[in-house]
Amino acid sequence: MEGQSSYRYWSELGADVTVHDENTSLELPKGIKSVLGTKYLESLDRYDLVVRSPGVRPWLIKTSAPVTTSLNEFMARCPARIIGVTGTKGKGTTATLIARILGEAGWRTHLGGNIGVPPLDFLSKVRASHLVVLELSSFQLMDLEQSPHIAVALPIEPEHLDWHRSMHEYVAAKGNIFWHQEADDVAVYNAHNHYSAEIANVSAGHKLPYLERPGAVIANDRVVMGGVEICRVDEVAMIGPHNLENACAAVTATWELVKQNPEAPARALKGFTGLPHRLEFVREVAQVRYVNDSFSSNPIATEAAINSFAEPKILILGGKDRGIDFGQLAARVAEDNVKQVVLVGENTQLLAAAFNGIGYRHYTLGGMTMTAIVAQAQRLASPGDVVVLSPGSASFDMFTNFSDRGEQFKAAVKALSP
Repeated sequence: MEGQSSYRYWSELGADVTVHDENTSLELPKGIKSVLGTKYLESLDRYDLVVRSPGVRPWLIKTSAPVTTSLNEFMARCPARIIGVTGTKGKGTTATLIARILGEAGWRTHLGGNIGVPPLDFLSKVRASHLVVLELSSFQLMDLEQSPHIAVALPIEPEHLDWHRSMHEYVAAKGNIFWHQEADDVAVYNAHNHYSAEIANVSAGHKLPYLERPGAVIANDRVVMGGVEICRVDEVAMIGPHNLENACAAVTATWELVKQNPEAPARALKGFTGLPHRLEFVREVAQVRYVNDSFSSNPIATEAAINSFAEPKILILGGKDRGIDFGQLAARVAEDNVKQVVLVGENTQLLAAAFNGIGYRHYTLGGMTMTAIVAQAQRLASPGDVVVLSPGSASFDMFTNFSDRGEQFKAAVKALSP
């Protein structure tokens, strides 16, 4: 999507653009020049400018030509102030919530980045009086040349280590969101996460924690900012304690922009139920609730899902094997009221070994289709239980992506008979 956006942007500027891609099956409109196949990164010296797409590792690009990205181009050309959000999980939810709060306060706001809309696609619509909110991944931040005016770092945990060469590199990439900030910029960080606090330290701007004062905190079952109550915790529409943390991050990042008025963040927190495939309630069947958390692609996200429900749980877990250690997650499952785990996907044996290693035997195989997986979960559930699809793994072994996995889950649940 971002590569297509880059092509449109530079083509409209009158540039002679050639697409380079490893995928030989890439379907391109007629007339577009391309270099496809395993040698797609060769002979880049012949261009005046090379634009790296986020999926391409920067160190693989060998050229004497200048190299940029669509994000760097947007940051250089954008006339409005930018709020950037990164972290391992929750950045899409937090970025959307920030945009909702600002909208409630009357700001003209543009939301994009890793969340779906490439920022170059709306650059021409942005005015200096507007605000831009961007969800930013480590792939996009790797070679960032300018930091956002307000930068937000959510908790950072091991992730994408099949792409990054080390955890150090992954954290350093996230740190670029703060690296280029100046004295009048703002660095918002999670006070309870070591990596988040560490990378915020490099900012030259005003450092503002959340979950600790002076940022937003949860106190007496309320979301509180600067001594001002925003709303009660039970009024927050999003499910789960981790989403209360996301709410605190969003309130902290926007507090000065809403002129310290609690009304706009309160309306946003009460009205925003979350993004699709993130603890998304699907349906109740025979007094059993079914929840779609397909976006969960690592164990930390699955732990957050487990923590979100007090009821007995049937957990659907597993997917593509990326060499992740599931020991901590297995221990968390065993100590919680997870009645049964339905194992699916390529890493079934790895997950089973993690459970066997701690003597946990309440797991079963789910089947080869989502219909079979959901049917198995239904057989195991009793009235009052919650069935949660929170795979803790990537989807590419059985599904096109997390969205495909989640949509198939929702369709299978909606087809259930009581």
